[in-house]
Amino acid sequence: MLTSHPAHTPESPVALLDDGQEDGPHTPTAPDGTPSAAAPPTTGHVLVVGTPGPRIDRLTRTLRATGHDVSHAAPGGIGRQVGQAPPDAIVALDEQPGHTAADGQDHDPRAGLDVIREIRTAPAGRALPLLMVTEAPGSAGVVDMLRHGADDCIPEGSDPVELSARIEAKLRRLPVPVENLLLDPRTGLYSHPHFVDELDRELQRPEASRSGGVVAVVGVAEMRALEARLGPRVRREIAERLAGVVHGVSPAPTESRAWNGLGSFCDRLGWDEDGHLLMLLPGVDGETARRSLEKFAASVAGTRFVVADENVRLTPAIGWLPLAECPDGGAGLRQAGDAVTEALRHRDLRPVRYARWMRGSTDHRRRRPLGSLIRPLLSALSPAIVLLLGVAVPFVLYRQTYALGWDLGSAMYWVVVAGLVLSALLIVLECLFSLDAQARPEKPGAPYPPASAVIAAYLPNEAATIVETVESFLRLDYPGELEIVLAYNTPHPLPVEDTLRTIARRDPRLVLLPVIGSTSKAQNVNAAVTRVRGEFVGIFDADHHPAPTAFRDAWHWLSNGYDVVQGHCVIRNGDSSRVAKLVAVEFEAIYAVSHPGRTRLYGFGVFGGSNGFWRTDLLARTRMHGSMLTEDIDSTLRALGEGARFAVDRTLLSRELAPTTLKALWNQRSRWAQGWLQVSLKHLWHGLRSPAFTARQKLGLLVLLGWREVQPWLTLQILPILAYSAWRAGGLTHLDWAVPVCLLAMLLTVAAGPVQALFAWRLAVPELRGRSPWFWSYLLVSTVFYSHFKNMVARQAHLKEALGDRQWRVTPRAAVKAVARR
Repeated sequence: MLTSHPAHTPESPVALLDDGQEDGPHTPTAPDGTPSAAAPPTTGHVLVVGTPGPRIDRLTRTLRATGHDVSHAAPGGIGRQVGQAPPDAIVALDEQPGHTAADGQDHDPRAGLDVIREIRTAPAGRALPLLMVTEAPGSAGVVDMLRHGADDCIPEGSDPVELSARIEAKLRRLPVPVENLLLDPRTGLYSHPHFVDELDRELQRPEASRSGGVVAVVGVAEMRALEARLGPRVRREIAERLAGVVHGVSPAPTESRAWNGLGSFCDRLGWDEDGHLLMLLPGVDGETARRSLEKFAASVAGTRFVVADENVRLTPAIGWLPLAECPDGGAGLRQAGDAVTEALRHRDLRPVRYARWMRGSTDHRRRRPLGSLIRPLLSALSPAIVLLLGVAVPFVLYRQTYALGWDLGSAMYWVVVAGLVLSALLIVLECLFSLDAQARPEKPGAPYPPASAVIAAYLPNEAATIVETVESFLRLDYPGELEIVLAYNTPHPLPVEDTLRTIARRDPRLVLLPVIGSTSKAQNVNAAVTRVRGEFVGIFDADHHPAPTAFRDAWHWLSNGYDVVQGHCVIRNGDSSRVAKLVAVEFEAIYAVSHPGRTRLYGFGVFGGSNGFWRTDLLARTRMHGSMLTEDIDSTLRALGEGARFAVDRTLLSRELAPTTLKALWNQRSRWAQGWLQVSLKHLWHGLRSPAFTARQKLGLLVLLGWREVQPWLTLQILPILAYSAWRAGGLTHLDWAVPVCLLAMLLTVAAGPVQALFAWRLAVPELRGRSPWFWSYLLVSTVFYSHFKNMVARQAHLKEALGDRQWRVTPRAAVKAVARR
């Protein structure tokens, strides 16, 4: 038993610092009152456990005076604290029932054994050194605490140097450095050399006894920035945090094999000096491993970690390959590391399987196959190919089936008529339901929190307008804290960057985030989402000028149970050209009529990529996939599949620029159409089988993702059916053009356009509703040309996707005169 410090009274037996001393340096003294030798300096992090009050304050000052970093946890919250930021050691007060806290109230009775049990029950606390500081030590109490999991007990009033020495002994009790051990005793992680040995041992097993298996390497995109700010110790801390998530990943709903998390597959974990987490998943097939790793990545991205006393969000980048493709342990890890490098480019949480083209690649681009050389030729011939596939082939098919006794052409005639009528009815229904769109909640459900705006920009394309855009964001009216993050990429420095840096120095709300190596909006948004401080995020393209109250209005939705809200995008350069006028009215038809109508009709909305507001946690674990040409629609459908609630608000305004030439409009709509096709191929079948969607929502998915892709080809069937009918009748002059059903169907189809234009005018923003000639022009042009134009674009986009041509053609921006608001 240690001798009590003679200078301290029984009323304050652990007054290792004088009661009046709040902080500052302290020279420990020996029991005889003479200064004792200073404790060796340490960077160990000690978690002090106890009820707030004078005792915990004195103990904290003592530990800090002897060179330790100290944090605090109260009984009942130890497991969460240890899981978020595992300390090097724990020092806990043995508080007896009835002990009085600083506020004069009796704290919740919790004996030392309960504290020990709470610490040892937490997975991260099982192997941590634990010292108990006893108020009234007795042999029976000490024995009980040691038997229940305490590593040491020390009475209050002991010499501070002795307390520090006991902690040091626990931290340095191992005879060899931790990195040289087979397993880290705190985390159970293999060191890199020993993990390679384990991987080699697995590879040497006979193939008959080794079924499947995967090796994976996990890095984080923020490692370099964190290390520059906090030092190299973050490498090991990050690996430990990632390992702590492994056993908490829940199984996928469609997983056929019963399992309790990624940890049920991953029986060996390691780390390397770069802070990568190493995973060995034996006995699992590649697809199961990929889904499990994807869930692990989403779990990591959706968690805030404490690293070196900072609260951070991490973006995991996962590379993997099957064990069957590993030459040996070391080479397998290097190849998985090459896949990590590729995953870091996208930051979209998708695990990347190693491919040979990644090896030694300096520009990290996939080497194109020889067949890609003919894509430009096929693209040039695409109009002829579309006519061949959509007109010539069906016409030949109708004739051949008629020769065999089947009148397929006549049956297709009625299919086309029914399809046109259905499309017209769906348009009218959307218009009617748009009148009953849900109104924005009048009051927020919670106080206005910090918010973030993310502007994604390809700077060479936005140089003429980006300063004006940034200034418009700095004028926003939001009651809480608002930061504006400009996440941009540029292949070379631009003069406008100096102007932006000047603005950022003038107004610290502007955060400039150059995303090195980015090639897409998705990569820029993904890079920004881990840096933002806001509880919710508004995503904007670089030409957007949101309304002053946009963030205030968005929070009314998000604080009342919604996860994403899509606003109304208004064209502000309609006076620039006839094309811009056309698009201005079309946007009113889309954002004021179709989006609200579909949301009301089917029970969900989509988009969320420009003037879209997300809860930050949801966006962080969803991300955007740069391989998708409409990455925002893909993200919202993935979020909806997880049960997210999506609102559409046509009064939540942001003004943007429209293409001013037909060529620019073609390129923009071609990307949209191809992106919708990608989303349909990816999500339609999965969504129809998903229990996350109701029957009503599945009907909406079938219309939105299925019917919209069939319709352009169905309308094209008018030509081969007309040619087939003329062939059968002996010429066009012998056809009966006055079939009543056909005439009614044609009238209904033609009427849908004027109905939609009327509703667009009725629900348009005031500055456009006053431009009624624009709506008459839109009605005429859309009837005789624009609807056919969009169908042509859609068919060409389908062909491009089939050819694998997914090149992004940016829409040029230019400073223009805005539409006057009335």
